[in-house]
Amino acid sequence: MERRQRGVSAGLLLLLYQISQVGLQNIPSVTLGVLVLNIFLFLSPLKPLSEVCLSVHEAVHRKDWQRLLLSPFHHADDWHLYYNMLSMLWKGIMLERKLKSIWFAYIITVFSVLIGVVYMVLEVLLVIILDDPSYGMNCCVGFSGVLFALKVLNNHYNPGRVSSVFGLPISSNYACWVELVAIHLISPG
Repeated sequence: MERRQRGVSAGLLLLLYQISQVGLQNIPSVTLGVLVLNIFLFLSPLKPLSEVCLSVHEAVHRKDWQRLLLSPFHHADDWHLYYNMLSMLWKGIMLERKLKSIWFAYIITVFSVLIGVVYMVLEVLLVIILDDPSYGMNCCVGFSGVLFALKVLNNHYNPGRVSSVFGLPISSNYACWVELVAIHLISPG
């Protein structure tokens, strides 16, 4: 799980460039706060990835519940951070303006914890159904689960839109699920 390199890197520089292109004054406060928090924790992680990643084994069996709070805000490498925070930038701008900052902050907080709980429940079900204890050892970090939840919420508030997934026009209602499957096929880790 230790893929992260420290310091400024290509993904981080590109992310900072993208943020500068939008302009700090155009980014709502909670969205900007989430971006800053994730970038800060990438540059100065609280702990090594192996100590913040979320797994059934670590969180439930070892009772290390702080991983529910830490894992969404740590990223495996600069490109993981780049893609997640670029997605957060666009979803955050759209949703925070629509929902207002207080409600959006609440949603981010709830999604950040709830996604981890759902992840662990699914992993436990895989252990039971497939009779394979290795699923309880899988460890994850990153903001992707929260971003997928935000995408579903965004689709709810902006119905009838069409998204392009790998150049194919797909109803936004289904695009997040197609993206989820595509990402899993392209980058299973």
